[in-house]
Order: sequence, then C-alpha cells, then structure tokens
Amino acid sequence: MITRNVQRTRRTLQVAGAGVAALLALTACSSSDSDSSATSDSSSSASPKLSGTVTVFAAASLQESFTTLGKQFEKAHPGTKVTFNFGGSDTLAASITGGAPADVFAAASPKTMAIVTDKKDNATTPVTFVRNQLEIATLPGNPDKVSSLKDLTNKDLKVVLCDKTVPCGAAAQKALDASNLKLTPVSYEQDVKSALNKVELKEADAAVVYKTDVHAAGDKVEGVEFPESSEAINDYPIALLKDAPNAAAAKAFIALVQSAEGQKVLSDAGFLKP
Repeated sequence: MITRNVQRTRRTLQVAGAGVAALLALTACSSSDSDSSATSDSSSSASPKLSGTVTVFAAASLQESFTTLGKQFEKAHPGTKVTFNFGGSDTLAASITGGAPADVFAAASPKTMAIVTDKKDNATTPVTFVRNQLEIATLPGNPDKVSSLKDLTNKDLKVVLCDKTVPCGAAAQKALDASNLKLTPVSYEQDVKSALNKVELKEADAAVVYKTDVHAAGDKVEGVEFPESSEAINDYPIALLKDAPNAAAAKAFIALVQSAEGQKVLSDAGFLKP
C-alpha cells in the first residue's frame, strides 16, 4: 500500500511539473511575440513612408547630376516626386528669401548660400557636399589653339564669362586676378549653362565655366585646363529650408546627396570631393 501511494504521488508531481513547464513556455512565447511586435512597431515609426513633392532649388551646374539623383530618389521612395529649379545661385537665393516655396537649397558657393542663411530662420546649417573647378570651354577641336587663361585676352577672340554676381563668374574673376590678367568678355551670362551655351551655338569662341559643364557637354565643346583654376575652387553647400513644405522627404534627399551612392554620381559628373 505504501509503495502504491508513493508511486501515485510521484505521478501527480510529474503531471504538475509538466503543466508548469508548459505554462512558462507559453508565457515566454507571448512575451517574445510582444517584444517582436513592439520592435517592429518601433522600427516602422522610426522610418515613416515618404510621400509628396520635394522642391529643390539648385545651382545650374548641378542640373545633370541632381536630375539623376532625383530619379533615383523617386525609385527608392514610391509616391514621391522631386522637382527642380536650376539657375544662378544668387537668383535662386533671392527667390527663396522672397518667399518662393522650396524644401532644399544647393548653392555653388558659400557666399550665395549666406544670402539665405543670413536671414533669420530661413535655413538649417548648410553642409558642403562637393567642390568644383573652372575650365575653359572652346569650340570642338579648339580651332583657336587656346592653351591658357592668358590666351583669352586675345582681342580677336569672342569670350563669354558668367556674371560676377554668380559663383562661376566670381571664381573666374578670382582666377584672372591671381594671374594679373584683364579680360573684357563679349557678354556676361546669368548662369554657367548660359555661358556654355554661347560656345555650343558658336556665338562665342570660348567661355570660362566649370569642369562639370564641359564634361556634361560631351563633344559639343572641348575643355582646356589652366593652373590658375586651383586658386578659385568653389565649395557647394546644401541646406534644408526651415519652412520646407515636405521636410521629411527633403532630409532624405539631402541624405542621398551625401551618401556614397550620391557622391559617386557627383564624382562621375566631374565634381571634386568636399
């Protein structure tokens, strides 16, 4: 009798133990599922889905590379659209301070960026994302045998410069000053694309533009490097505008520009690393 009672007691304890173990396992699973769900919810809230239009005001020299990045951004974030306003940095800055709606400003010089940032609460702190260097654009084949900045002072040549108020013009003047050269162009253009276009249309024999613009023009022009250009390399800053209508997407676009992927696109276009 005693032996049978002991056996029954052992069986009861074993069953009870198994029940406790099962209960603990269910509790652990429930806790794990809850933690997983919380982590998933947290991750989801940390990376909200982007949508809407991002309006970017950017220097004319960024047209090709930023257009490429805009397409990459839209592909990576379905439901978004990137629209650009390309032009002279000073003109764009004036538009922004005048109230034009925009999310991002990318300028061709810190001086033109300051037009915006010096106005209280207009933009966040800008960051330099690339640099650019000048080059002489001549007609295909360089028929006038231009080989230096000094050659552009030849009165028989029709030379075009960017206006001194825009970054490419200010840089060109800085290079001329470093060489103690005086140059009277046939025209001053409001942005670098307009200056380059004069050569492409054969309305000018040469223009002082950026290397990136010569690169983008392909066989429409021929580029001539000159050492004085190293005295006038422009830093390009980018900033999120504080009244940005689509700040979340704007931040993501700026992040793309600064990413390894974005920097490769810019490098391939001829820009220098910041």
